[in-house]
Amino acid sequence: MPSRWSERRKRFRTLMSGNRCVHPASVHDAISARIAADLGFEMGMFAGSVASLAVLGAPDIIALTLTEFADQAYRIGRAADLALLVDADHGYGNALNVMRTVEELESAGVAGLSIEDTLLPQSFGGGKAPQLISIEEGVGKMGAALRARRDPDLVIAGRTSAIGITGIDDAVRRVKAYEAAGVDALFLVGVKTHEQLDAVASAVGLPLIIGSVGKGLMDLDELAQRRVRVCLQGHQPFQAAVRAVHETLRALRQGVAPAELTNLASGDLMRQVTRAADYEHWSREFLGT
Repeated sequence: MPSRWSERRKRFRTLMSGNRCVHPASVHDAISARIAADLGFEMGMFAGSVASLAVLGAPDIIALTLTEFADQAYRIGRAADLALLVDADHGYGNALNVMRTVEELESAGVAGLSIEDTLLPQSFGGGKAPQLISIEEGVGKMGAALRARRDPDLVIAGRTSAIGITGIDDAVRRVKAYEAAGVDALFLVGVKTHEQLDAVASAVGLPLIIGSVGKGLMDLDELAQRRVRVCLQGHQPFQAAVRAVHETLRALRQGVAPAELTNLASGDLMRQVTRAADYEHWSREFLGT
């Protein structure tokens, strides 16, 4: 019998091989994943930047460890029947570390993961501007990720930010090399124009994932025609949650009575996202309560 992970991976592969483009739900914990599933999102996205915020309360400086990231991804997947794509950053090290990353994230139940060719973490004396590893090292990382995969339905995407760092010509060289290495999809960060997207789409044949895109690149039908299957919108849900907690705690600190607080989740919504009815049923069935 297929595992729940396998079923989600098959759904994600079906999406990637189809002819539609979707916006994923940016999720960061069990509750946000359940909300996304209840609202009908086809998939979830768990980004490294959001993971660092949710787990460490730290900016995206690659201070998070693989174990912490995989543990949170598992908690998200356990809570909701949502195909989850995760941003595995640079694979937490060299090509051998990439193999370990794939093993851990596959065991955590993700449906897809991306490995990027950014030089991470920031090197001593390297300055603040992002840098890329060589294409040869990037190809090695992609090959290592594919070798470590056990479930053939797990989607592995090669990711590059080259468009905004070294230019479109280098970006095309990189995606062509990663396609030749055998990845399932290509993840482009920083596409700002249709011309940039067209240059990549015409050079390769794989499904595309895009993030940090220009304002004029949000039409799902136009993107679908260019073989984009997933278009990230950003990670506003986490920002909204931070603001809501901050404003609520500030109001309480300033003396607002709990009964006077506004914009709180209703009792019905809390029951829904915590799956209270299920636990009540199980309590009656197994505890006699």
